[in-house]
Amino acid sequence: MAETGAVKSEDTPFEGGPMDGRVLPVLLGPTGHPPKTYRIPVPNPDGPPSVLVYRRVPRGHSKLGIQKGWKYAYEPEGRADSGLKWPWSKPDRRDDTAVDTDE
Repeated sequence: MAETGAVKSEDTPFEGGPMDGRVLPVLLGPTGHPPKTYRIPVPNPDGPPSVLVYRRVPRGHSKLGIQKGWKYAYEPEGRADSGLKWPWSKPDRRDDTAVDTDE
């Protein structure tokens, strides 16, 4: 077998929620980016474990507009991207308000 080399990781900061202010090494994918969502299972002795969901967002931009890296922002609702989005998929409805089409 061929040598694959070391697995690459990046120290990524977390914002909001219980992990606020912590920096963890996150494994990078084949494109050199961390995953879009980061799920942290939290054990619960009284029932099923809960899961903390963090979404990847840009850390910031330089004066020239170059992105400085990534950070994770807390998703309090626990919603995360469901993965691949097809062009013909229905858009996500994040609000619970009904759309009135009879006018």
